[in-house]
Amino acid sequence: MNGVSGAGSRTPVLIDGCRIPFQRAGTAYTDLMAYDMGRMALKGLLMRTGVDKDVVDRIVMGCVIQDVETSNVAREAALGAGFPKHIPAFTVTMACISSNQAVTSGVDLIRGGLADTIIAGGTETMSDPPIRVKRSVRKRLFEARKAKGPGDYLDLVKGLGPSDLVPEAPSIAEFSTGEVMGESADKLAAMFGVSREDQDEYALLSHHRAAAAQEDGRLAKELVPATVPPDFDVVAHDNVVRPNTTLEKLENLSPAFIKPYGTVTAGNSSALTDGASAALIMSQARADADGHEPIATLRDYAFVAQDPGAELLLGPAYAIPMVLDEAGLTLDDIDVIELHEAFAGQVLAVLEALRSDTFAEEKLNRTSAVGDVDMDKLNTRGGSLSLGHPFGATGVRLVTTAANRLHEEDGRWALVAACAAGGQGHAMLIERV
Repeated sequence: MNGVSGAGSRTPVLIDGCRIPFQRAGTAYTDLMAYDMGRMALKGLLMRTGVDKDVVDRIVMGCVIQDVETSNVAREAALGAGFPKHIPAFTVTMACISSNQAVTSGVDLIRGGLADTIIAGGTETMSDPPIRVKRSVRKRLFEARKAKGPGDYLDLVKGLGPSDLVPEAPSIAEFSTGEVMGESADKLAAMFGVSREDQDEYALLSHHRAAAAQEDGRLAKELVPATVPPDFDVVAHDNVVRPNTTLEKLENLSPAFIKPYGTVTAGNSSALTDGASAALIMSQARADADGHEPIATLRDYAFVAQDPGAELLLGPAYAIPMVLDEAGLTLDDIDVIELHEAFAGQVLAVLEALRSDTFAEEKLNRTSAVGDVDMDKLNTRGGSLSLGHPFGATGVRLVTTAANRLHEEDGRWALVAACAAGGQGHAMLIERV
């Protein structure tokens, strides 16, 4: 910490945020580690903001599927990006809201007087998740360290069959319930009466909005280019967006999880995605002292958790009223909404819950519904369905996009919200400066 203090100095403000273009897993970033992408996002943020690296007090990054070689990927990416070695860095994991947690960790450090300048971000590769061999083989490999000769090695492989050597690929499933997230999305859509047609129409809207934002340059404002070795080809655009998709194409897709009657398909789900993001957060006093112009103030936030078996993806419906009530606001006061789109059915179920008197009475202990979300305020540049969803990086994308939209759409209040594995959720209020 660099000693900035005084009345009002502890207000956390967002100076700027950015991300490298999100890429569908198995495409442009397929040979990169999460470390590589995180390093590029951090370097991009330094170039955009011109912040003095020496004034940074802490670097926090979200990451979900961690590589054992870079388990604290925030520290490794920071060193790779050229930050001074004396700056502490730590990695947080909270499933799809990991970089939301990175942001709020920074907010808390600033409010608590422990820091004045924070970099929060996130990084994720879905192209190269760690794949394990079975436990029986792992145990023998561990025991192999004690082997002293050929006979010992032969003893170690006795009794192993071909099935023991089949790798264990990671699954996007709940450890507590064994249920794949897409199955939970199907259940949630059915619970709130969200039809397949509703989901396909929302997915189409997300892609068309993202394509329009690509075309007119709104998305470009939050991107920093990535370069991919060995030829250092430049990646300048998100490649998950499907500008030419149609309702007919989406309707022709088969259910992906609950067959044959499910409503969740590959077309109305977010894609496996690689990417990274970063944001510069300062105390208001430090921003003033260093001549940085904030774009937004980071206000109230909430984290919630529900039963992962019954309400895995419903977290925003609980977190949103908490932050609104804390600030004395209603949905009508909100000008910009950025809601994470894990599945179209999940988004629409959350909106149904917010407008439901029954949900309000039974789950929120309220006398009436939270309110209707104006679709003209929601995800106007597309969302995770169309832009992609690198688990550890999406939260900072949401915050950055929300702050930028406040200025471009002449609003005062933005609401960011997201669901996450484990039945968790998050919401945060952002005020335009």
